[in-house]
Amino acid sequence: MSSAFLPQQRQIEITGKDAQEFLNNLITTDVENLPENEVRAGALLTPQGKILFDFLVSREADGFILETDNSQLDALIRRLTMYKLRAAVEIKPHAQEGVSIFWDGDKPEGAKLDSRFAKAGIALYRAAGASASGPTELYDALRISAGIVHSGSDYALQDAFPHDVLMDVNDGVSFRKGCFVGQEVVSRMKHRGTARRRVVIVEADAHLPAGGTDLTANGKTIGTLGSVSGNNGVAIVRVDRVADALATETPILAGETPVKLTLPAWSGLSFPAAENTASAEE
Repeated sequence: MSSAFLPQQRQIEITGKDAQEFLNNLITTDVENLPENEVRAGALLTPQGKILFDFLVSREADGFILETDNSQLDALIRRLTMYKLRAAVEIKPHAQEGVSIFWDGDKPEGAKLDSRFAKAGIALYRAAGASASGPTELYDALRISAGIVHSGSDYALQDAFPHDVLMDVNDGVSFRKGCFVGQEVVSRMKHRGTARRRVVIVEADAHLPAGGTDLTANGKTIGTLGSVSGNNGVAIVRVDRVADALATETPILAGETPVKLTLPAWSGLSFPAAENTASAEE
């Protein structure tokens, strides 16, 4: 079994008799129908529908667990507490620091399946604490190959919609459960099909440049390179501009390096037909 320890990850415990209703009315994920022993993507949005905080959510016997980057921990707890009002909910950091992940083997005791990776055909499990010791680079290489992105390294908080990072196709957003913060905007994007930015897997015949490098076609920026592992990386791109480049056989470059862009197969998405793409700037 392969494993890695993610020291930058932390967990938040949300318990109390109102915990389920509290979260279901606030975050993008449908926690009411969240299976046991499964971890799903989720976010707390701005009223304008952009990702204010992102995390993974799972069910516990007496409530729920949110896993997030340590840099978001204190601010996320403060924001959740602000929304709590008189709800019978307790919000506190988990006692254990860091998160261990495991793949290529049987499910470890107490670990939970990460549904994002499961959609990509990878059985990856997560557990609080330092029960694994492998380097984070192993995990990064795996998630890059699957087209799974993280805030900070791949996109900036308050600058991306859930659709941009594939939450609309990885169970990170529920379009059936009713209202949550920012729900009107993301629902409108879903029903009108107006999402223009998507995650792509980036491949090259040589080592890719560092994350943050612009992806260009004919000198025009079409996206930004995120996490990189050798010749592979992930990026968030304007799919209409990629479609135009593919239709005209225009080379796509990361800096000076020619690259190939593909949408993750598990997403079920495809680039739009070139004749339907928009040329307007954001």
